Amino acid sequence: MSVVVGYVPDATGFLAVTEAVRQARWRQTDVIVVNAVDTAGYKRPTAADELDLDAVETRLRGDGIAHRIEHRDVQAGHASDVILAVAEECRAELIVVGLHRLSPVRKALLGSTAQRVLLEATCPVLAVRAGSTP
Repeated sequence: MSVVVGYVPDATGFLAVTEAVRQARWRQTDVIVVNAVDTAGYKRPTAADELDLDAVETRLRGDGIAHRIEHRDVQAGHASDVILAVAEECRAELIVVGLHRLSPVRKALLGSTAQRVLLEATCPVLAVRAGSTP
């Protein structure tokens, strides 16, 4: 059983990884970092490139936490499907996701990854949100 964290390369994603590490230590388990790239590819700010993932790898190694990084393409569906699939595969005991502010129209039309994970996960979900910068 692992702590699965949905990662995007921004302050909220970094906070989600930080909280996943804290939870994994408390639960005495490993962390699985999931970054999903959809058909828009690296044009989207949610897609982590090699430098982003190397930074996460270095951070987790420095924290001394057992981990693996899953960088997966979304063939069909949504990034939440990838996060939920990884959580099912490893029988996750917790999923950590970051919350981002979305416009009401975008949220109504597309939903959000965090919202879908919260509603469909079969294990507890911890949602975190980075504070705004002045």
